[in-house]
Amino acid sequence: MVVLDDYQRCARSYGDWDSLGAEVVPVHEHLEGDDLLDALEGADVVVAMRERTPFDAELLARLPALRLLVTTGMANASIDLAAAHAQGVTVCGTRSLPGPAAEMTWALILAVARDIARADADVKAGRWQETVGVDLAGATLGLVGLGRLGTRVARVGLAFEMRVQAWSQNLDVEHARSLGVDPVSKDELLSTSDVVSLHLRLSERTRAIVGADELARMKAGALLVNTSRGPLVDEAALVASLEAGHLGGAGLDVFDAEPLPVDHPLRSTPRTVLAPHLGYVTDGGYRLFYGEAVEDVRAWVAGEPVRVLTG
Repeated sequence: MVVLDDYQRCARSYGDWDSLGAEVVPVHEHLEGDDLLDALEGADVVVAMRERTPFDAELLARLPALRLLVTTGMANASIDLAAAHAQGVTVCGTRSLPGPAAEMTWALILAVARDIARADADVKAGRWQETVGVDLAGATLGLVGLGRLGTRVARVGLAFEMRVQAWSQNLDVEHARSLGVDPVSKDELLSTSDVVSLHLRLSERTRAIVGADELARMKAGALLVNTSRGPLVDEAALVASLEAGHLGGAGLDVFDAEPLPVDHPLRSTPRTVLAPHLGYVTDGGYRLFYGEAVEDVRAWVAGEPVRVLTG
């Protein structure tokens, strides 16, 4: 059994792997191409962390020994479920905690609004109070998406005494109003929000939903935060907007390519706070992910698989 993308070298401590009686091989770096194939050769079971490693039909076809693929979370757009089922591979998931990603959203909003990264560097370098922050109380928070995570973010925004508004292609208007959130059009959200935060699933319909035109329609000095999926935002257009000084800042936990390439322009773009996709990376989140991954394997071995993903 291979456990992929165990960056923090902690998978073993969060699950009772020894109870499975199998050889467990954690992989501590992100692998692609031939390196990935070499690591997975002969594996009966693979545990994938979220959507870090795509399992498309081509890769699955080159893994004839694979019988069980476990993904953390109950949805994974990077797995070709039809191809897996056609090959006789069972795909199972785990539950996930809703809180950590919403908390990460607010960590980034606050970090960008108060320029915490720069302030931290200033103090450590012997400098003092060289930045001026942005007030959130009285400002407008615009949520693109008001599902499980967007709802949590909205409640915190209201507690900060912000006006909260939301838009999505399938917005539940009554749900929004019940929270005290104003349902608005996409154009109104972009043009009037001081902070725009994205909370959508990635699909062909939502890919690049914030592109050059949308960024241009945002208020001058507004902040953009993305803790959902990198391709929701046109990265090149975002870099251009930040470098031109139109946006006041961006807080990003997700990117088109992860890990973020060392030569990526975002690494040197001004007024950004960048995190390495930490939204779900918490002690409680990992206990649930890896604990239930072990349960998935145990149930599959017993011939009674649980949390099976079918499409």
